[in-house]
Amino acid sequence: MRNILKSTIITAGLAIFSMLFGAANLMYPLQAGINSGDKFFIGIVGFLFTAVLMPVIGLVGIIYFNGNYKAFFHRLGIIPGNLMIFFCMATIGPCFAMSRIVSVCHTMLVPFLPEIINLIVFSIILCTLTFLATARESKVIELLGNLISPALLIALGVILVKGILNPQPLVAVSASYFEIFRNQAVLGYQHLDLLGTIFFGSIVLGILRNNSKNDHSYDIKSLAKIGMKAGLLGCFLLAIVYVGMALLGAFYGSGLETQNAAQLFSIISHKILGAQGALVIAAAVSLACFSTIIALAAVLAEFVQNDLSQRKLGYIPSLALVLLLTMVISWSGLAQLAVYAVPMINTLYPLLITLSIANLAFKLWNFKPVKIPVLLTLLGSVYLNWASYNVYWTLFQ
Repeated sequence: MRNILKSTIITAGLAIFSMLFGAANLMYPLQAGINSGDKFFIGIVGFLFTAVLMPVIGLVGIIYFNGNYKAFFHRLGIIPGNLMIFFCMATIGPCFAMSRIVSVCHTMLVPFLPEIINLIVFSIILCTLTFLATARESKVIELLGNLISPALLIALGVILVKGILNPQPLVAVSASYFEIFRNQAVLGYQHLDLLGTIFFGSIVLGILRNNSKNDHSYDIKSLAKIGMKAGLLGCFLLAIVYVGMALLGAFYGSGLETQNAAQLFSIISHKILGAQGALVIAAAVSLACFSTIIALAAVLAEFVQNDLSQRKLGYIPSLALVLLLTMVISWSGLAQLAVYAVPMINTLYPLLITLSIANLAFKLWNFKPVKIPVLLTLLGSVYLNWASYNVYWTLFQ
């Protein structure tokens, strides 16, 4: 029994790591390392605060809510809670995260692809493969945990070990320690992993229940403990990879400060491994992108089926609709996606952090205030991000 328990934790932990680890997780740690330079320690602490610690808090919180994200958000009230849910789903779905995966994956792989496979053709291929892999929803976590995660870890390990064992001088940066910490903490938002753990948490708990439905020794609390341990394992693996990737950025990022984020991993990997690293690069990027878009597609399809269509659409049509929207929106390219999505993410992500902390405090210590802390966070966030809204005013004009 104990061996089965450990096996379940390891498999689910690897699956959570793989679900959260997408193409953005290759780009942003490198950027954090480049931005931090010789102030690496303070920069990586700020980055891990939002990229790893906050997702762990969100995961623990949703576990205490028994994987019910509606109950999690409805502590704000029915209407505000539903608005937050819709924003989160749109962000991790076709409007940004899933479309970004398609665009980033193509940008990184384009040096190794035939000219005929442009962004449109690539998006059709990737979304079709995602549909085939996600149509059998019950097989998603097994595919992620048993196949993709180990292969991804091996591919990344080759690059990280060789790069870190041959360090270059750290890039000197003039920004203050406070600016470094703040900027890398904001950069950590871009992973959207807090959203991922909240919505993937329900999938993990559901599959754990299915795996133990014939074993009466398990109850909800024990399942929650297993899910929590698996989540901590997955996030710990993320933290290791983030620190390693950030070190590569700090060691090899000199002169790449203005480089396209989607090309950073390819350029730095070539610096470390040379032309022979092309296969490793292609494998790591493809697996990271594919594993994450599979998990996101499953979550979004369920949301469209159960909430938006009120079960008028089946799971397969809902999945097809989500992937079709993802494919079309991805055609605008990574830069255009970021222009319109990042200001809104930077505004609303702090609300999600505040809600997650308040909900966890409510479950642990019966701390009841939630609406006022979230409202105050919203006011402060709007004030701090006001200048970035010019992009929306220009669009409306």
